Order: sequence, then C-alpha cells, then structure tokens
Amino acid sequence: MTRLPFIPNEDLTSEQQEVWNNVVNGKRGDASRFINAEGALVGPFNAAMHAANTGRKVVALGEALRFDTAIDNRLLELAVCMVGAHWKSNFEWYAHSRLAVQAGVSAEAVAAIEKGDRPELARADEAAVYEFTRMLLSDGRVSDAVYGAAQAEVGDQGMVELTQLIGYYCLISLTLNTFQVDLPPGETPAWPY
Repeated sequence: MTRLPFIPNEDLTSEQQEVWNNVVNGKRGDASRFINAEGALVGPFNAAMHAANTGRKVVALGEALRFDTAIDNRLLELAVCMVGAHWKSNFEWYAHSRLAVQAGVSAEAVAAIEKGDRPELARADEAAVYEFTRMLLSDGRVSDAVYGAAQAEVGDQGMVELTQLIGYYCLISLTLNTFQVDLPPGETPAWPY
C-alpha cells in the first residue's frame, strides 16, 4: 500500500493544481489513466502533489524528456525499461514495458530485460543504447567505446538527452519504490516488494 495519501482534486492548493494541470492537460495522452476512483493522481504524480513546488518541475521535465527530444521513442522506451528493471521499480516497469513494445522494441527483448538477461537486439541503435544505459547504470560512467557507439547512433544532442532521461527515470523509479506506489488493481508485480 502506498505510503502517501492521495489528494483529491477538490482539495488541491494552487501549486498542486499546477501539477494536476500539467499531468492532465499535457502531452501524456488519456489523463483518465492517471486518476484513481478518489479523483487523485496516481503513480509518481501523487508524490509530486505532496511537494508541489519541486513536483511541478519534475513533472514538466518528464514531459520534456518523453516528448520533446531528438531520441527515437523506441530507444527512449528501451532505456526507461532498463532503468525500471535496474531499480526493480514495479510501477515504472508496468507503465513503460508495454510502451516499449508499442514503440517497436521486441517483446522478447523486454522480457529478457525484466529477467536481468542481456536481450537479443538486432538493431545497431538499440544495441548501442542498451550498452550505454547498462554501463551507466552499473558503473556510473561509460567507456569511450560504449560512448562512441551510442553517439554514432543518436548524436551529441541525443547523448545529452539520453543521459538526462536515464537520470530522470532513476529519480522516478526511486520515488515509486520509496513510497511503495501500488500497481493498478489486477496487475502483478514483476519483482517482490
């Protein structure tokens, strides 16, 4: 059970309303999936409501990193899945593993990442982003060879955005884990809590 109480829309402060508006009216698509039966935001957005001054900035950064970068969505979702699996963040995995498959990452690759196995990646850009993300998460830095392979696929702007994306989803995964954010009813966690 989540450690933070939900804040229904009718109880929001003006700062919290800004967070709500960004989530509900932003680029994330159908907002109903982010609102529970109590009329409150779920997932990482509930935590953002409890620290609205920083939360609204975190939500805005997430929207920019997901929807306003030079990174192909397939590569973006591959990296996000790797971060979620690295931190064993069940809600992050639930939210993005299906988005990765929809974006074109093979279901077999996503399943391998969930198990902690190295996936079979036939596309050079996926292999380069996988290795860059894997090394950055495991070592906190990357070798020149790994950097060069990824940079050849996504360019300089893409490298900056990819690094920011990985860091951002570490923040989100740790937030979800800290506050024990529940999966939607009927969903099974990938890892034990």
